[in-house]
Amino acid sequence: MAGRLARALDRWCLRRVERRWSQAGVDAPDLDPFELRALRAEARGLRRQVDRVIHAADARLALPLVQSEPPELPLGTDWTWRPKAWHGPLPQPGQVVEGQATQVSEELSLYHDGPLGEISLRQVPNLGEGWAPFGLAVEVFGFNGSFLSLSVNFPALAVADLSLRHLLRLETAIEADRPLRAYARLNVKHGDAVAQMTSDLAAGRGKSTEFDLAYGDIGAGRIERVWLDLIFTDAAESRILLRDVVLSRHPRAEL
Repeated sequence: MAGRLARALDRWCLRRVERRWSQAGVDAPDLDPFELRALRAEARGLRRQVDRVIHAADARLALPLVQSEPPELPLGTDWTWRPKAWHGPLPQPGQVVEGQATQVSEELSLYHDGPLGEISLRQVPNLGEGWAPFGLAVEVFGFNGSFLSLSVNFPALAVADLSLRHLLRLETAIEADRPLRAYARLNVKHGDAVAQMTSDLAAGRGKSTEFDLAYGDIGAGRIERVWLDLIFTDAAESRILLRDVVLSRHPRAEL
């Protein structure tokens, strides 16, 4: 009885919310700037929560279709994460890169130093060929720049208790239509300084790279932010397909 009453109350509340926002859409053109700014801020906050639910639902419902399997991770792994661009559908699956910095998702950005926007970006389904439900295809045309990079911001959960006893692991599945140079650069902000660790990236599936923070010239202060740059050089006239990107961490074995 209590359960049915709660569900009926939820439906009633939902109908009231839908009616309110339907009316807000009608009233918005006639509101004064102060009221309109407040309504816009409220709408943006609501949209973030709704988009989060839609993204989680789309990702979960896509998994059985592609039979996604995570890579084998070292024993003791206490955190693993696949960024949204590979885990679930993006709100904008395809776009032409216009400037030298493009926000792809909340945690992923694309940067380059080319004078023209000669790059297109598209999320593609892996159709069971890779670990992830989706891959990210980057097509580069008459590109005159020297580098192109995808920058991934680590979530707060991975950074909160990160210490020098941790190893960060990167698993990738990368395909390219011609040989090109690629490397991963881990950036760790601690205090006013940023430590960087770099490793070459190899094309192919199931390639892994580890960064041992003990050797990263990181001070004793608290680690505030971590991000990873996937950098490609001499990328002109190429198509790069990142079928999967998985990040994880595990503690170093005690001696």
